[in-house]
Amino acid sequence: VQLVETGGGLVPPGGSLRLSCTASGFTFSAYAMRWYRQAPGKEREAVAFIGSHGETTYYNDPVKGRFTISRDNAKNTFYLQMNNLKPEDTAVYYCNFVDDRAHWGQGTQVTVSP
Repeated sequence: VQLVETGGGLVPPGGSLRLSCTASGFTFSAYAMRWYRQAPGKEREAVAFIGSHGETTYYNDPVKGRFTISRDNAKNTFYLQMNNLKPEDTAVYYCNFVDDRAHWGQGTQVTVSP
């Protein structure tokens, strides 16, 4: 099982980024997927959830209306479109799914700074 995040970077406040997570080694279309983030000195927190076929999505309150989670099961990839980024969005972002245990990617750094 492998999860690989890409798309992080440095953007000014108000900017946008799209994160991708490409999966391999399991039946991607059978699983709900999640994005988490961990800011320096803080615990890892859930950001967004998407059902196995994209039929259901959830967002934590700080990102509602600014972030959009989506997936392409044909590409074994899911995404996090992040708009109107704020300095408090600065964190390492991780993709995740759970079968008999939690699986994590290596993370991608997002820094929002002037």
